[in-house]
Amino acid sequence: MANHTTVTEFVLLGLSDACELQMLIFLGFLLTYLLTLLGNLLIVVITLIDRRLHTPMYYFLRNFAVLEICFTSVIFPKMLTNILTGYKTISFPGCFLQSFFYFSLGITEFFLLAVMSFDRYAAICNPLRYVTIMNKRVCVQLVLCSWVTGFLLIISPTFIILQQPFCGPNIINHFFCDNFPLLELICADTSLIELLGFIVANFSILGTLCVTATCYGHIFYTVLHIPSVKERQKALSVCSSHIIVVSLFYGSCIFMYVRSGKGSQGEDRNKVTALLNTMVTPMLNPFIYTLRNKQHEPSCPPPPALHRQRTERARAPGAQLQDALCPLSRRRRSSGGGQLQANCG
Repeated sequence: MANHTTVTEFVLLGLSDACELQMLIFLGFLLTYLLTLLGNLLIVVITLIDRRLHTPMYYFLRNFAVLEICFTSVIFPKMLTNILTGYKTISFPGCFLQSFFYFSLGITEFFLLAVMSFDRYAAICNPLRYVTIMNKRVCVQLVLCSWVTGFLLIISPTFIILQQPFCGPNIINHFFCDNFPLLELICADTSLIELLGFIVANFSILGTLCVTATCYGHIFYTVLHIPSVKERQKALSVCSSHIIVVSLFYGSCIFMYVRSGKGSQGEDRNKVTALLNTMVTPMLNPFIYTLRNKQHEPSCPPPPALHRQRTERARAPGAQLQDALCPLSRRRRSSGGGQLQANCG
């Protein structure tokens, strides 16, 4: 074995070396981070204090907002500190912890997005069984499974990389400890690590994408068979915000990690795509969900008499969809609520 220089810290080059741009970059990142925190915290607080939003859809949205806060907080504080102080180093343990939590939380987001797709599928395609299918216990289990799976999938690749020898240069051409720049600093064969990372990326990204696509395939098929144009538009409006977020996440990550680019051009391309994934998308998510949900916020109409519910549901799929989109009023109605006015969740 040849003698290797032990690397104790890494140097993060960031987005640009131009000194005159550092303050502008710092202010832009700081504003983006604050907007991301504020937007997602508002979602968490509002969905907790408003009892009308205590539904599975908003439960998953609240967990997704918490996940976004954690995801951005892995990258932003260290990046802002490095830009402000001009000291662009990160310790060896700190680099691997940042990489581990970044990818673990990122994979958790994909599984949670798939869970949210299944929730919309259950609401629109199985409205009469929606409350039974998506009960509180099932919702908690789905969220926990998403978190556990996301962390378990990253433990092995991170541990293997941690055991590799690092020698020579310690410069990472990125604004955080991404896997591809790290692999180029390893003084050993990395083919096994790259294969393992490729498998994990394909399983987590393409696997959850297949689940999401399957759910929405059933949703669109069901919506097309709803005779009421109004109910059809409401169903599509409920799903539109989630579809936009899914497109942003999967588009950027498929480009960045399934297409693993090396070299200066590949690193710059991945850096720009990572910027979209870590900054722009988490900041836009609260605005996408809140603005789209305002479009289907009118109150649900008073429920019909109990003796007419079964015949109307069997006759009109739109009535079944109304129950799924307003689960709170349906639960209260089934317990003898009479004429009740509730906002759609």
